[in-house]
Amino acid sequence: MPELPEVQTTVNGIKKYAKGLSIRDVWTDYNSSFHAGKDNIKNPKYFKKFKREVVGKKIIGAERIGKNVLINLSSDKTILVHMKMTGHLLYGAYEKKGKTWAAKSAGPLRDDPFNRFVHLLFVLSNGKCLALSDMRKFARVSIEKTKNIEKSEHLKENGPDAVDPKLTLGKFVEILSSKPTWPVKKILMDPSVILGIGNIYSDEMLWHSGIHPLQKTKGLSPQKARSLFVSMKNVLRKGMSFGGDSMSDYRNILGKEGKFQLRHEAYQRTGEKCRKKGCGGIIERIKMGGRSAHFCSKHQKLVKRGRFH
Repeated sequence: MPELPEVQTTVNGIKKYAKGLSIRDVWTDYNSSFHAGKDNIKNPKYFKKFKREVVGKKIIGAERIGKNVLINLSSDKTILVHMKMTGHLLYGAYEKKGKTWAAKSAGPLRDDPFNRFVHLLFVLSNGKCLALSDMRKFARVSIEKTKNIEKSEHLKENGPDAVDPKLTLGKFVEILSSKPTWPVKKILMDPSVILGIGNIYSDEMLWHSGIHPLQKTKGLSPQKARSLFVSMKNVLRKGMSFGGDSMSDYRNILGKEGKFQLRHEAYQRTGEKCRKKGCGGIIERIKMGGRSAHFCSKHQKLVKRGRFH
């Protein structure tokens, strides 16, 4: 699933390439397959309303809340996109081929197999398109009043954003101390607690801070809590600077891969030697609530009794 760095990379791309353009038309085949709930475009009735709301409107900006892409329109409405497991937004020249759309020219938009699953497409005023490729069709797209966006049903349960300057060390410590029996990895990945972090970046943060993914916060020392806070900010900033992670199927708005997967220290490195200088441990993988966690058992040790308070 795209995490904070991938979503921010997408938002930056929309602002660079689509800001100021008007939406001439919108197409989807989600509503010809299945729909879930009444408040997204997979519902045919909702899509008709959605289309009326967006056609003829100008894209005036884009922003991110957690793992959600927000596309702000001139009508004081905002398109809310959660890319879920396999979704990513793409910008370029497309043409209709039979019942679907394909990029016109050679390049990653057309030739990368992960970019061919177009299920939503906005035709823009410059002749280009903004398309959503979504192999597993899990993405969610809706429209909300911009002024009410943070009260949206999809956003109202959110915690603070992981890279928000307002999330200080003090507030981070308060979050950890409020859930003393939770494993740290669970806290990092719960959007009602902290926004934007998933499996990849939580593994990397914990590796850098030397904390076991199953470590309960009551076993953390103040020094480890601070180390985790610093690692969280640094790892996410690094992820953004490398254009996100394309270990799976994420691509940026031009259909190109990010580079953070080339910098993994723990994620998907099971059985490999730990890269921490002087460590000599081996990366292991365990299951946590249906998800995986990758870590070095030598320098990421479980601590049963800590001094965290």
